[in-house]
Amino acid sequence: MADITRRLGWRHLRGAPTAHIRHHRSGRLLHDGPGLSFWFRPLTAALSEVPADDRELAMTFHARTSDFQDVSVQATVTYRIADPAVAAARLDFSIDPDTGAWRGTPLEQLGTLLTETAQQHALDVLARTPLSAALVDGVAAVRERVEAGLGAEPRLPATGIEVVAVRVMALRPEPEVERALRTPAREQIQQEADRATYERRAVAVERERAIAENELASRIELARREEELVEQRGTNTRREAEEQAAADAVRARAEAARSVTLAEAEAARSVKLAEAEAARTAKLAEAEAARTVRAARAEAEGAREVGEARAQAQAAWLRVHAEAGVDGTVTLRALTATRLAENLPRIDSVTVSPDVLTGLLAKLGGEPSEAAR
Repeated sequence: MADITRRLGWRHLRGAPTAHIRHHRSGRLLHDGPGLSFWFRPLTAALSEVPADDRELAMTFHARTSDFQDVSVQATVTYRIADPAVAAARLDFSIDPDTGAWRGTPLEQLGTLLTETAQQHALDVLARTPLSAALVDGVAAVRERVEAGLGAEPRLPATGIEVVAVRVMALRPEPEVERALRTPAREQIQQEADRATYERRAVAVERERAIAENELASRIELARREEELVEQRGTNTRREAEEQAAADAVRARAEAARSVTLAEAEAARSVKLAEAEAARTAKLAEAEAARTVRAARAEAEGAREVGEARAQAQAAWLRVHAEAGVDGTVTLRALTATRLAENLPRIDSVTVSPDVLTGLLAKLGGEPSEAAR
């Protein structure tokens, strides 16, 4: 559809490259060609837009074969308007100067013309063809006949129409007839499938038998090998027992010899230890006896020296008292008190009462006076 814009009572038309525009004013042709762009006045302009591109026309129609069977035909016709001037003169391709839309339906008229013409030739060829032949070769026959009929149709060039190609996509009978026609093929296919199934089952049975025979042979061979294995295991076990017994005997003899050797070594070590212990004990006894003798001698020597020193001290003490004129009785008493004090246990403290102290002092004070008398 052309693009029309308004400007102050004028109109501007811009066409597409695939649209052929024809502009008449007062019966005179002013513009003619594809993809035009021009200004015009809507009150005085007569515009036509003829499509120049290829158009596809799909059609479906029913026909009857020579054996009175109804079939449906699906076809497509490709056409184009080769002469836009002729087409615009034969069909109404005028457009509205305000909107650019077609005033009529020219493409529908072309479609009706092409469909009826093609259907006429297809019905003619199918009416003389049985259904079986139509289903096998009908597509090519219908396409050739329709293409030849459209090419020889005088009305199409007179309208400026050129047929580019004819395609027949399908030629199908009614669903019930189609199912009936499929039945023999399906039965044959089913028979072939059943035969293949039976053959497959027979092959499977044969293979199962071969597998069973192989399994039986394998079991027999396995049993024979197990028997050989049992015999070999018995031989190996017996040989292992003999080797183990010999090894145990050798080990027992070695253990006995080692025990005897260890016992002899232990006895010799015990004898050596006993002898060493006896020698050490004798040495210790001799040393202890010598030490005891030396201690006894030292103690006796010390006691003798202490006794001599005490005797000398007592003799000197007695001599001193005798020289001082002290009575021998008093001296003996003092000596006895000293010996007694030496043999008494240790006294940490002594409590002396005044009475005792007075008596002692009185005695000590009276003895010199008695001595003076």
